Amino acid sequence: MVNRLKATLADFFQQADLVLLALCCVSTLFGAALIFSATRYLGSNRFILVQLAAMVIGVCMYITFSMVDLEVLMKRWKWVLAFNVLFILLLRTPFGASEGGNRAWLRFPFLPVSIGPAEVVKITYTLLLAKQLEWLREEKRDLKSFPAALTVGGHALAMCGFYFLISKDMGNGLVFFFIFLCMAFAAGFALRWFALLLAGTSGAVAAAWTLGLMPPYMQGRFLALFDHTYDPLGVGWHQNRSLLTLGAGGMFGQGYLHGTQTQSSSSWSLPGRHTDFIFSVCGEELGMVGCLVIIALLAAIIIRVLLVAKNAQTSFHCYVCVGMAAMLIFQTLINVGMCLFIMPTIGITLPFFSYGGSSIVTLYAAMGVVSGIKKRSPTMRRPGRTLR
Repeated sequence: MVNRLKATLADFFQQADLVLLALCCVSTLFGAALIFSATRYLGSNRFILVQLAAMVIGVCMYITFSMVDLEVLMKRWKWVLAFNVLFILLLRTPFGASEGGNRAWLRFPFLPVSIGPAEVVKITYTLLLAKQLEWLREEKRDLKSFPAALTVGGHALAMCGFYFLISKDMGNGLVFFFIFLCMAFAAGFALRWFALLLAGTSGAVAAAWTLGLMPPYMQGRFLALFDHTYDPLGVGWHQNRSLLTLGAGGMFGQGYLHGTQTQSSSSWSLPGRHTDFIFSVCGEELGMVGCLVIIALLAAIIIRVLLVAKNAQTSFHCYVCVGMAAMLIFQTLINVGMCLFIMPTIGITLPFFSYGGSSIVTLYAAMGVVSGIKKRSPTMRRPGRTLR
């Protein structure tokens, strides 16, 4: 058993993408330092300990998923699809928990932290979508017809709609949709289908707004986005405090552990500072320079994933990597936009930086999938050795 474990680890260090792992670890440690500062006023180390424990588990998941053969796994795609549906349906059992109006968390009595099903399902959903796209391209040789667009688009919209109906969580529902858009574009779907989808989506949103079908709280978030004076003590409260926090940092910040809003225990200080608004914490204490470091680290991770996609051995592997990159891109853009008050508040955390045990673990698992794809890509290997 010990010898087998040693052989597995030796194979991992010889062939896995250690550069990607290093970027993930540096980002998580940077985020952990910000979380420590953001929760210091509470007088508890629970958040930082959970984050670091999640990172350790995440690294183990990275190693594990680097060894998984996705082609073998996706031969049981029906089981993967069933898992997606049943795992989301757990939100409607007594284990489901509501927070901020969304029933998007699972709380089990034997676990110290909550689990977000969307975080896990993003990975398996991406794998299913990639397999579907490969089947249409390789077997049917059909990516531009209406039936092909309807097949994949129907899968994506069904998942988005199903998740939203169960959880009322619009943020992660949009993540599923953006993953589909990027993967479909990479696969070569005709641009007319994207134009039709955009027109249909815009019409549906306009109709829902006009007919009063959109929930008032959701309408308020968009109204506040275009008018920062709209309900400043209600809907616009979080983002107004975020702008104030970011602006107070200037170029180099007020100093680590010295942010006025970050270190305040007042009810008027920045809310959600260790989760949705961790970027604002960085802006106040480390300034624009610190924020640029965050963006640079996330950009490096995304570029690394896209490079693996470019050199992937099969179209299936390529689409998987594109989906993983799309997940990171969307969450980064939305979260930073939320902090800058140019995107609506929809509860999207900043990858690798925001507090969240299930988020960290699943992000490492997703990057482990990418590492495993790189290991199996002969174009990324050097002569005389398997992988860097």
